[in-house]
Amino acid sequence: MSDQMQSVREKIIDILRRNDVRRASFFGSIVRGEMTEQSDVDLLVEIELEDALGRKVDVVTYRSLHPLLRERILTEQVPIL
Repeated sequence: MSDQMQSVREKIIDILRRNDVRRASFFGSIVRGEMTEQSDVDLLVEIELEDALGRKVDVVTYRSLHPLLRERILTEQVPIL
């Protein structure tokens, strides 16, 4: 694991554990050693929500909403927390 990945891992590992993430992996630019200040961090995660609901769950952050879908998603949203 590169120093860059280790640094990110240290920042997120407790959050992942507190949120019942069963498995998490890096992929993308951080793995290829191409991550810059502008890069996002790509994570592949397995969460208990999928087991609880018995179906695939798409988790999207507010900051990562696609510009073409942002308005629709924010208009449709029904807060649960």
